[in-house]
Amino acid sequence: MRLIFIATGDIALPAFRHLLAVGPKPLALVTQPDKPFGRKQVMTPPRIKVEALEAGISVFQPKIIGDISDQLGSMKPQLLMVMAYGQILKADLLGMPNVAIVNLHASLLPKYRGASCIQAAIDAGDQKTGVTAQLMVRKLDAGDIIHAKSIPIAKDETAGMLHDRLADLAVPVMSRTIELVASGNVPRTPQDETLASYIGKLDREDGRLNWSKNAEQIERRIRAYEPWPGTYTTVVEEGGAEKRLKVFAPTTIGAHDSLKPGEVLVEGGRLWVGSGGGSLELTTVQPEGSKRMAVSDYLKARKPIRMV
Repeated sequence: MRLIFIATGDIALPAFRHLLAVGPKPLALVTQPDKPFGRKQVMTPPRIKVEALEAGISVFQPKIIGDISDQLGSMKPQLLMVMAYGQILKADLLGMPNVAIVNLHASLLPKYRGASCIQAAIDAGDQKTGVTAQLMVRKLDAGDIIHAKSIPIAKDETAGMLHDRLADLAVPVMSRTIELVASGNVPRTPQDETLASYIGKLDREDGRLNWSKNAEQIERRIRAYEPWPGTYTTVVEEGGAEKRLKVFAPTTIGAHDSLKPGEVLVEGGRLWVGSGGGSLELTTVQPEGSKRMAVSDYLKARKPIRMV
């Protein structure tokens, strides 16, 4: 099987490593250009690029993937395998003759099409999610389904933890998909458009906590947005100073149901915050301009009055 792998995100690493170890070895890797990273804005390559070069795989990093469609076509691939690439493939690639173009997507399609599918599943309180292999079309994540596998979502799972499990799950989904493509008998199950949902990219401001929601919703949001984009609140401290406070999992739904949304209770080195339904105990936070710490250490130096 002549295969080209198209990916950028770390979620694609286990699948790529499997191809290197077991085959079919990719003819090439297409990934996003290097990007500036950190305070010093050092140009940093995707991890998958580094591993591809170490394995002797040719790497392409076009700003627009359509610019290299002729080069990819000249390799005479039979399969383009895409996962977490970050660009939409357009007609010049989708119309490439005699080539199957398959996308591995980290949700059970048609649910959660789009970029933030892992966060969405936890945030919604879903009991399961999975990886779907689907034939690519010009509409986002809307192609016919070839194969899918599901896994349960643990009650204490963060998006980072689920990301890693879905990355591993992509390996058997990809392997079975390659077998089906090679057989020439590819199953095609159309997606039910009435069940489709979309979730776009998240940014840091999406992580602001809304204490008017109930404690269960807030607890899920904190797990769903860890590590990205993270969650935070504005804390009003004694004296009236307002500062940003990052909040991390785990949090625990408490028994202080009389607390109003954003109202704070401090007792014995522990911190509860009221919500629109129930209370939430915070355990790990990061005050503005400081490091991540246990709530007990945070309370030694600060006295929060309320959160907004």
